[in-house]
Amino acid sequence: MVDAFNAVATRIEVSDDTLLVELADGRTIAAPLAWYPRLTHATAKERNSWRLIGGGHGIHWPAIDEDISVSNLLAGQPSAESQSSFKKWLAARPKSNRNAKRSRAEPGAASDSTSK
Repeated sequence: MVDAFNAVATRIEVSDDTLLVELADGRTIAAPLAWYPRLTHATAKERNSWRLIGGGHGIHWPAIDEDISVSNLLAGQPSAESQSSFKKWLAARPKSNRNAKRSRAEPGAASDSTSK
């Protein structure tokens, strides 16, 4: 049985096709970026601008208004956002963001160390 309640993220890396989350207990979770359409359509800068929330139980990307919980990652659950919600979000994005080149993301984004 997976202990998702006590799983805490410590480091995040987002590439063009994978979300990698390192946990405090030494495990690493990898999920296909295709599971998270907002991350898929984000620029490298937006992908790298994340913070840990809930003491590391979740990850938030403010620029794209995306939240992913560690427990959902461990359970293998992709984004539950509806197609209509995603299409509305995508249409509202500035054209410069839609056309920006998405290069391989660099690791090492800042985390929110004040969350508990």
